[in-house]
Amino acid sequence: MIFNRRTLLHGMGAAIGAAWVMPRLAQAQGQDTRILRIAAQNDFQSLDPAFSSTVAESDIQDSLFVRLISYDGTSWNTQLDGAAEIEQVDPTHIRFALRPGIAWTNGFGEVSAEDVKYSFERVANPENESPWKGDWEFLDRVDVTNEREGVIVLKQPFSPVWRTTLPWNAGLIVCKAAVEQAGGRFTTEPPAQCGPYLLKEWRPKQRTVLVRNPDWNGPSPDFDEVHIFPIDDRQVAEQGFLAGEFDFINVAPSSLPIYQSNPPQGVTISTRPKVGMEWLGLNTEHPLFADVKVRQAIAHAIDVDAVVDAAYFGGAERATGVIAAGLPGHRESSPYPARDVAAAKALLEEAGVSGFDTRLSIINATDLLTMAQVIQANLSEIGINVEIEPLESGTFWTLGVEESGDTWKDLQMFIHRWGNGPDPSWATKFYTCDGVGQFNWERWCNEEYTKLNSDAMAETDDAKRGEIYERMATLLDESSAYILLTHGVQLLLYREGITPGVTPDGNRLSFSKFKQA
Repeated sequence: MIFNRRTLLHGMGAAIGAAWVMPRLAQAQGQDTRILRIAAQNDFQSLDPAFSSTVAESDIQDSLFVRLISYDGTSWNTQLDGAAEIEQVDPTHIRFALRPGIAWTNGFGEVSAEDVKYSFERVANPENESPWKGDWEFLDRVDVTNEREGVIVLKQPFSPVWRTTLPWNAGLIVCKAAVEQAGGRFTTEPPAQCGPYLLKEWRPKQRTVLVRNPDWNGPSPDFDEVHIFPIDDRQVAEQGFLAGEFDFINVAPSSLPIYQSNPPQGVTISTRPKVGMEWLGLNTEHPLFADVKVRQAIAHAIDVDAVVDAAYFGGAERATGVIAAGLPGHRESSPYPARDVAAAKALLEEAGVSGFDTRLSIINATDLLTMAQVIQANLSEIGINVEIEPLESGTFWTLGVEESGDTWKDLQMFIHRWGNGPDPSWATKFYTCDGVGQFNWERWCNEEYTKLNSDAMAETDDAKRGEIYERMATLLDESSAYILLTHGVQLLLYREGITPGVTPDGNRLSFSKFKQA
């Protein structure tokens, strides 16, 4: 299959050129509103920190709840959030003291050390099956010493605790009394909030509105309200941005050449290297992909470089492994062989397979569709006919989740896109046995891999951690259940006069840390 970029870019350029006169007018009209308008890539399904699964959910939770520490909004450095003090007193004990006066809504009093204990132990408890339980895998308990003070007790040293556990999803604090009153968990209506913003309105698949929390005693947000619009297709969101409808968006990678050659006025363009992962997943429990030789054949048949180049227009590189550059365990070069159609056909013959029909499920976004089309063309050359199934995000993110129904049983191939944190454990945990039926949709379970993942988190020497991750990478390669594509890049557009509160990879937003001139 041949993809003509020039034709595509020419059409995009004409559309963008017509829209670029709009943003300055829209910005001027909205100067007095102090409303931050965000185009999100998907809508939320749950605002319960223990059970959420998408970046969009995490971004909103960041505004509704507090952590002991949080990222500063522009780097991976952390700062105090709900804590007034916090220190590691020895390898397995972390003492904390909460700021006074952080109030829960609905009359539930102030955030307490008991809330911290409940929140962390709730995530860690394997019976609750939280997607984030791995972040507290080595939590023994939280000891409460008085109303606002306590000690986090670890079973053993835990490398990610300061880099990702405390300042990320697993570190969010919920109100024990409110959650227990709600039955132990909640979804779209938090029973108590305490952050810089409160959830005012949610119209599913249309808009979420956050408003300032009048009782918030931390740094005051610059914006009175945040309006979040879920739009699966980033090129559609891009057109809305250029028409003045949004203040901040993540832009489709296919737009990169246009903005580099003809930047719009009044708009800041920022390219951020991602630490996330994009890959083609194969459900190993589906009859089509139970045989590893079939999975190996698919791996040999796909031209990963062409897949990545078609979607990112040369702006991203093929992944060498699941761990991004700069983190322990990153591989400098790819061990994967070049595309070999003859080898792929031979593997299918060894498996006794002459070809078959299958389905590739994706979120309905232009860049993912482009990836899927290249994969479709590649596999057709070895007799595998691929039907591409574009889905809206809410439907897609339930496909492999067992508690959402039986769709996982017929899930075949899919393209996954995950945003990771600045610790290698975030890149490796998605493939453990613990994640089967939650975020491990491939349903590959290797006990050695799962044990090594725990061992690596307990290792505080980065060189030794790297050696463990090298072995894990080999096991992942041998499964052929995960055809790694790219870490990707994040292209951000935002209005001049706005400083976005985003992580260095541009993937996570902290609405309360957005600033305006």
